[in-house]
Amino acid sequence: MARVDEDLDLVLRSKKGEIGAFGELVDRYQSLVINFCYRMLGNKEDAEDIAQEAFLRAFAAIGRFQPRAKFSTWLLTIAKNLTLNLIRNERRRPKGVDAVGSSEDTLQAVDLAASDNPGPDRVALRNERAEYVRRALRELSETHRTIIVLRDFEGVTYEEIAGIMGCRKGTVKSRLSRAREQLKQILIRCEASDLFR
Repeated sequence: MARVDEDLDLVLRSKKGEIGAFGELVDRYQSLVINFCYRMLGNKEDAEDIAQEAFLRAFAAIGRFQPRAKFSTWLLTIAKNLTLNLIRNERRRPKGVDAVGSSEDTLQAVDLAASDNPGPDRVALRNERAEYVRRALRELSETHRTIIVLRDFEGVTYEEIAGIMGCRKGTVKSRLSRAREQLKQILIRCEASDLFR
């Protein structure tokens, strides 16, 4: 609860024009927002651009923030909307443009076989698994991808996800269950299809 109170204090100071207070909010939530955007988009540069835009919009609208929700929930809602807009715009682009991200970016985001000094076999396995997860996430609907990323990758609470998604906590739980099952089936299909190449 102390963090929520600290956030509210920083928001109130930001509303009074204290740039440093908003800077503290940026420092506090920058990693969360960038990681969320990255896992939604699969591209590091796009994720950083969207995160920056989310903070700019939050700063511009800080006067309208109502403390009914946590600041992080409000900020992630802005990031989610910007991310989904970019995804929708990407669908309209010609297919020759690769907006998915590189294997190196994916490796940084999904560290499934971590160790202090992985050998080449572990790195290859980690790359392969990261690629499966990246592809599988891209196949999920926007709603299911958002919920999985928020809950399973970022550890956002059900209540916060409900606020971000504009639905009830029970709806989040049922959508998350369906999303996990879909992700599992996609991963099984991806792995099986690679066995027969």
